[in-house]
Amino acid sequence: MRSKQILKGVATAATGILMAMSAHAADLTGAGATFPYPIYSKWAEAYKAATGIGLNYQSIGSGGGIKQIKAKTVDFGASDMPLKADELEKEGLMQFPAIMGGVVPVVNIDGIAPGQLKLTSDVITGIHLGKITKWNAAEITALNPGVTLPNLAITVVHRADGSGTTFLWTDFLSKTNAEFKATVGSGTAVKWPTGVGGKGNEGVAANVQRIKGAFGYIEYAYAKKNKIAHTQLKNHDGVFVQPDDETFKAAAANGDWAKTPGMAVVLTDQPGKNSWPATGASFILMHKTQAEGLTGRAVLKFFNWAYKNGATMASDLDYVPMPEPVVKLVNEAWKAKLKDAEGKAIW
Repeated sequence: MRSKQILKGVATAATGILMAMSAHAADLTGAGATFPYPIYSKWAEAYKAATGIGLNYQSIGSGGGIKQIKAKTVDFGASDMPLKADELEKEGLMQFPAIMGGVVPVVNIDGIAPGQLKLTSDVITGIHLGKITKWNAAEITALNPGVTLPNLAITVVHRADGSGTTFLWTDFLSKTNAEFKATVGSGTAVKWPTGVGGKGNEGVAANVQRIKGAFGYIEYAYAKKNKIAHTQLKNHDGVFVQPDDETFKAAAANGDWAKTPGMAVVLTDQPGKNSWPATGASFILMHKTQAEGLTGRAVLKFFNWAYKNGATMASDLDYVPMPEPVVKLVNEAWKAKLKDAEGKAIW
């Protein structure tokens, strides 16, 4: 009788170990922002090679990611628009920044090289509102003496889905142009006065490439990868700057992560002569109570690995890794806020 009990105990323990191993080894699931998709893909590939654990990340836009994490259909959601503290509390969520980068205006004009054209928020507002309709309009040529611009119609390409990239872009324009703020406003989804839609950064990039005279906004990694001409932007200090990891870092240096509730730092229109004005962070959303503690811990292990090992990969794609003091704040938040079903810390 005693031997049967011992065997039963051994079998139960073995089953528990196998279940734990299975949960730990299962691929992680996430969904949301297309802004960080290139770096998440790169990290996922390297992480699987190092650990055997994969990441199935659906690049569906920040709006979709927020919906899916609220519905508990993924292990984590991703959004470039940080949720406010009251919404996090209401939904039982916590958020932390994973990576930073920049949104850039892109154009399809024959003969215009990447970074050659200069634009301001006032001119961009005129384009979005349908008031500036040709590339050789006086407002554009005045900013670009010596650049030959064609008598070509401007086709605006914007996001068709709920998008953190749209939030960052419209937040920058709303902060810098009163007319844009009053007529379009800021958000993940806005009512665009003109233009055609594209789904995800991928869809906007494809439409800009396809349409001669197109103007759109995408995350910088997509512009580089697809060899689409970006423009310069006039920043908060009145300086025309190029997008790259240095100008993104200059803007990011102003973020007060420790004092901002929910770490919901927005980095658009930051001061500094080298700051890129449409810089932003991308955030991860997780439920504070993790039904499967091992799965929640596995998500944290992935991002902890990315913080420690993914900086070079991020810089290669012109993203900005989170600074060490911010990573320390994130780790402290994990320890304090994320629990398993029994109320035990998972980190």
